[in-house]
Amino acid sequence: MPAPLSLPFDPIRRAAVLWERRWGRASAPQAMAAATSVMRAQQLFLATYDEALAPFDLSFPRFEALTLLEFSRDGRLPMTTLSRRLMVHPTSATHTVKRLAEQGFVERVPNPDDGRGTLAAITPAGRAVLAEATAVLVAGGFALDALTGAERVELFRLLEKVRRGARDFDDQSSATI
Repeated sequence: MPAPLSLPFDPIRRAAVLWERRWGRASAPQAMAAATSVMRAQQLFLATYDEALAPFDLSFPRFEALTLLEFSRDGRLPMTTLSRRLMVHPTSATHTVKRLAEQGFVERVPNPDDGRGTLAAITPAGRAVLAEATAVLVAGGFALDALTGAERVELFRLLEKVRRGARDFDDQSSATI
């Protein structure tokens, strides 16, 4: 967990008050405060995950890639699919897989269905490190221990609505988590 800032007040709440004073209620001070809070929470999450994953020499993007490969039907995915599911540019996915391959956690193999394509395949070492790293993140509540189970579900649903509005995906299902 990152070192607490221990500020004497919430700077985001204060910014929202000042925002409204300066530009009025119609300027969406709550939206600014919510967006800023999401960005700060992301900083806190990433710092916590980096700390938790450091003993495994993993970053959160590499952890996510291993997780996607583990969840795939046969432990391997085309690089284009991996990039889309990670929601990153193909260059970022390639860099992530390159690092994982250097660590022995992933192998890059030719795609038998596409002579030009490459598959990323999780190795036994990748499965082992993923299991250990996952246990650490789960034990830490993914840095969401301040929320109840119901609040975590609500947070997911609210952020899912934002992502759906941005057209991250077309699925309108409401499968429970």
